[in-house]
Amino acid sequence: MAGTLPRLRLDLDFMPSPLEDRPGLLVRDPMHYSPAMLVIPPFLVRCLELFDGESTEADLRERLVRLTGQLDVGDVLRHLVEALGSAGFLEDETFEELKNARRKAFADSPQRIPAHAGSAYPDQPGDLRSTMDEWMSGADGSPAPNDGLVGIAAPHVSPAGGWESYRDAYRLLTPAYGDRTFIILGTSHYGAPDRFGLTRKSFLTPWGEAQTDTAMVDFLARRASASIEMEDYCHSVEHSIEFQVVFLQSIYGPGVKVLPILCGSFGRSIYLGGQPEDTPEVKQFFEALGELVDREAHRTFWVLGIDMAHMGQRYGDNFAAKENEGRMAEVASRDKDRIEKIAAGDPEGFWDEIKRNQDDLKWCGSAPLYTFLRTRPGVKAHAHRYQQWNIDENSVVTFAALSLQKD
Repeated sequence: MAGTLPRLRLDLDFMPSPLEDRPGLLVRDPMHYSPAMLVIPPFLVRCLELFDGESTEADLRERLVRLTGQLDVGDVLRHLVEALGSAGFLEDETFEELKNARRKAFADSPQRIPAHAGSAYPDQPGDLRSTMDEWMSGADGSPAPNDGLVGIAAPHVSPAGGWESYRDAYRLLTPAYGDRTFIILGTSHYGAPDRFGLTRKSFLTPWGEAQTDTAMVDFLARRASASIEMEDYCHSVEHSIEFQVVFLQSIYGPGVKVLPILCGSFGRSIYLGGQPEDTPEVKQFFEALGELVDREAHRTFWVLGIDMAHMGQRYGDNFAAKENEGRMAEVASRDKDRIEKIAAGDPEGFWDEIKRNQDDLKWCGSAPLYTFLRTRPGVKAHAHRYQQWNIDENSVVTFAALSLQKD
């Protein structure tokens, strides 16, 4: 159809504008294909639904006439279409060019370049050291060795909001673990469901390069090729592993060795029932990772980058969430029911809690946690801290610090 409007990308972030002098809807690209950010004025927000790949420019013109009460809306129409298109927010040739260029740059790079330095944490080594010292202040620098400790779970929320839980998790690490490969299970916020993202690239931070254990990556790639997205572009933008690398480097130095694994959502199981491993690709990966760790248990250590509930207007709820108030008291109780299942090393009970109401708590650490529980049977957990944090004035993220221990 002539004049059909391109489809608005479905993988964009939308949130209320934080700028008092520019109210409206802030739109940005979490995949970093485009660096642009747009604020859509309130009266134009209702026009975005017409960018569905079926509506036409005539439909948009009619909508604008009704919204503005003016017949001459050509300039507004062109500006909206051009602004969205040039930003790379529409499914068109401009977006395809941006996407292909970014994916090629990631594929060609020998390093995973930091995506959140300078925003979530300082991008200068000295400043980063000062900040880490502040975040870790009060932690016991030499905790007693624990022979049963096999891993920790820390948040992946912004460290500025969750530093106390990061501290309480990472304070458990002793110098004795320094020569291990840290298996980092991170949430893949944008990756394919029921798949796992791997990369052979080293992880660069302001302190230097953390080395990816390529031999372990190669083993998983051989044993579970159908389960894996190799050189997964999602690694280039994800924070759930990047933040863990920074904390590990603060303890063991820049050359710490890691096995970074992004875990896609087990949404099929949550919405259709059954267990995640009923999907053959998930089962294959669990078996391969279990085999690897059985063989390499003496030189590996687990780090899970997980957040828990996501509640409030930012996450599609019809209420404003306030940490530790109102409905968040019930959320805390339900979170703790799930933590108790993790603490008991009960993957079936934990997943039953996740599937209830199709995970209306919106835990974004459920896939890494379940992957760990299935891969390391007999391991239990202890909660060292549970927190709620207002990520904005109407939305709350919950998280905890956990130790993971063998019986």
